[in-house]
Amino acid sequence: MSQTERIIKGAEDLFLTSGIRSITMDDIARHLGMSKKTIYQFFRDKNELVVALTKKKLQEDEDQINEIEAKSNNVIEEMINTTKCSEEIFSRINPVVIHDLQKYHPEAWTDFQNFKADFLIQKMEQLLTKGMAQGYIRKDIDVKIIARMRVNQVELGFNTSIFPVSEFSPWKVQVQFLDHFNYGICTLEGYKLLDEYKKKNNE
Repeated sequence: MSQTERIIKGAEDLFLTSGIRSITMDDIARHLGMSKKTIYQFFRDKNELVVALTKKKLQEDEDQINEIEAKSNNVIEEMINTTKCSEEIFSRINPVVIHDLQKYHPEAWTDFQNFKADFLIQKMEQLLTKGMAQGYIRKDIDVKIIARMRVNQVELGFNTSIFPVSEFSPWKVQVQFLDHFNYGICTLEGYKLLDEYKKKNNE
């Protein structure tokens, strides 16, 4: 692992648990056991580090989504695999991270919004269209509307004014959303297959 990668990973560990705003470059240096001066050789300031981390995470998400698509036999299996993958990701994210990104790091937030618009929505549209052809997804849904709804639902689940962390577990909110979505778009055949896969996963 290069120094740059090590710094990004160290920042990620702290940001995910405590949010971005509350973590200083001193905290990151202490966490990594290196001097702040060393970090500044690679990143001009915290914002540059946040942008680099966001780009890295979005690339990882894109790779993971493509890998899930490639190894799934049908859209229902793809949806189940995405749910498993999402649970692991969502259980680690502090909702404050989303808030801090939006409020204090506009460049990184723009990267995130572009990724949503250019990649995630397009992938969701493809999944729904493919599922219709396979007979598992209802043909009466509007792919463009439902794809946008689903992708923006994720962000809604991290909105702490709607789901305060004192009352709601962020990943439980996301899993509820995902379950509701999955069952809402399925045909009867898709519903049965979804139930089969869920039972297998729970055994």
